[in-house]
Amino acid sequence: MIRILLAEDEEAMRVYLARALENAGYEVVAVGRGTEALPYLEQEHFDLLLSDIVMPEMDGIELAQRCAELSPDTKVMFITGFAAVTLKASREAPQAKVLSKPFHLRDLVLEVQRVFGHSAQASI
Repeated sequence: MIRILLAEDEEAMRVYLARALENAGYEVVAVGRGTEALPYLEQEHFDLLLSDIVMPEMDGIELAQRCAELSPDTKVMFITGFAAVTLKASREAPQAKVLSKPFHLRDLVLEVQRVFGHSAQASI
């Protein structure tokens, strides 16, 4: 089963995204800050880091950089509601997919499937 580490500081969004990904068949560990994600990256294997970019303490870009050091095989996908931040993410983590808010849950699941080379339809 594909394991996803979700870092999203907004609780309602975190719960919403985690539920959608779990319903699509993924195992999800959800945390509210980048600093909370680090111990998981150090101790467990994740196939995907799905992170908001703008978070307190440690932003998603810094988290992705630490992820590359700790778990180089983990793929990275960002979610953000800020267009300017999207440009920064594309520069600093060009291998990462950026999904801009607002998005439909179906779009999120389809993008996750694409990251892993799956072309199945999302059932949300």
